[in-house]
Amino acid sequence: MGSDYPPSLRCGLPGLILSLETAFILIFWFCFSNESGSTPKDLDIYPAFQDVNVLVILGFGFLLAFLKRYGFSSTGFNLLIAALGVQWAVLVEGFLFSSSAGKMKISLHSILKASISVTAVLISAGALLGKANPIQLIWMAMVEVAAFVTSRWINVKFLKVEEHTSLMHVPIFGTYFGLAVSWWLYHSSLSEKVEKEKSNPISDLFSMLGALFVWMFWPSFNSVLIVDLMERRNAICNTYYAIAVSAVAAFALSSLSSRNGKIRMTYLNSVLKIHDTCGVHYMFGLPGLLGAIVNVILFIIIKRANLSGLGYLALIEVGSFMLTTAIGLGTGFITGFILTFKLWKTLPASKYFDDQAYWEFPHLAYRL
Repeated sequence: MGSDYPPSLRCGLPGLILSLETAFILIFWFCFSNESGSTPKDLDIYPAFQDVNVLVILGFGFLLAFLKRYGFSSTGFNLLIAALGVQWAVLVEGFLFSSSAGKMKISLHSILKASISVTAVLISAGALLGKANPIQLIWMAMVEVAAFVTSRWINVKFLKVEEHTSLMHVPIFGTYFGLAVSWWLYHSSLSEKVEKEKSNPISDLFSMLGALFVWMFWPSFNSVLIVDLMERRNAICNTYYAIAVSAVAAFALSSLSSRNGKIRMTYLNSVLKIHDTCGVHYMFGLPGLLGAIVNVILFIIIKRANLSGLGYLALIEVGSFMLTTAIGLGTGFITGFILTFKLWKTLPASKYFDDQAYWEFPHLAYRL
């Protein structure tokens, strides 16, 4: 019978973080140049960059803070994997997408693309919330970022999908990668919610605050990489219309699905043996798939006047998001299997959803 005490991360976590940072610094020093990092054109995107940064750090950090005993870990680990993931994403993006000779250039634009890419990891972390320790999350982030950027590279280089479109597959990839990992971390004790997995009014309020941040800045997230001004304007407006309608419909469906007609923070429970703590399948996965399908339909309608080659182009659009989904599921399945090994110092199920497994609480030190 295993111990109910969480394993110590005193050596493993600092060693992993310091090793990664040392490797990142050396790679940046020898392989990258910052010569074009402060041009006026680059700085023009800083307001939009800040919008994306607020969504990634504040939005997702608070969105995942709904568990009443896991708020520190939700926000803290979100910052940890986002900060490490962005650095790694810049490196992978540079090696795969940069074709210029000599040192690769780093700019605000490359950091912006990396921030969007790392959103996939934050979505996946929602499915694993409370069940994975920081070491597992960091390794998952390294694998997932590399896999997502590789899937984008395949889409852009071979299927000739626009780079902006390939980045908008991030909710699909993050969801199904996370669900595949979560399948391996499923425990029979999770079939019914335990006390520590529940929320309270304060934690729900923080989670709602995160949802509002995501809601406010999602139009910037969807449009920031579009070059054409008219297309960017359309993307902003269409995204706003879509999320506005979705928000109103959510209130209606929540009231309709409740026996007493009251509005609830959650609904639509999973029926598979996949413990999706944050419900990312309904929050990001299904909307992402629906958006991809609608994009194909609209593409056909818009291009119907030019029938020559329309079927091939539509097939490319369908193949793009299906390839993204397949790579997400496949790499997530392999990653989840690897994360079940004992070397990751996996938490016992009795310590799931509990900040005290990782954080010091001085006011509890003398409690009997």
